[in-house]
Amino acid sequence: MEFLLVFVGGGIGSAMRHGINVLSLRLLGVQFQYLVSTFCINVLGSFLMGVMIEYWVLKNSMSQQGQLFIATGIIGGFTTFSTFILQITLLNSRGEIIDATLYVIGSVVVGLGALYVGMVFVRTLSS
Repeated sequence: MEFLLVFVGGGIGSAMRHGINVLSLRLLGVQFQYLVSTFCINVLGSFLMGVMIEYWVLKNSMSQQGQLFIATGIIGGFTTFSTFILQITLLNSRGEIIDATLYVIGSVVVGLGALYVGMVFVRTLSS
């Protein structure tokens, strides 16, 4: 049953990621679409993980199955570390070392910030 929950959640998260990729292609065109969409997806996923983690800590009411479905399935299927690594590698291979470095630092710093903001958001709503 747990594998089915992760499977279904992962499908939902992957479909959400694809939707953002399609939307960003329409809005931004090809040149920056993949970098921007991956950055936004991973930052939003970090925020959502912060919300879920803090909610579980404060409420302690979500079942293990619910956690697997949302965190491992939906959020895990939504975010994309392998694409992030591929994009860094492609930037480096084109000699865009500064862009690659800024992309790494920006993604990590903003992702950590988004996780924290998600946690604070839940604390604020709970108080």
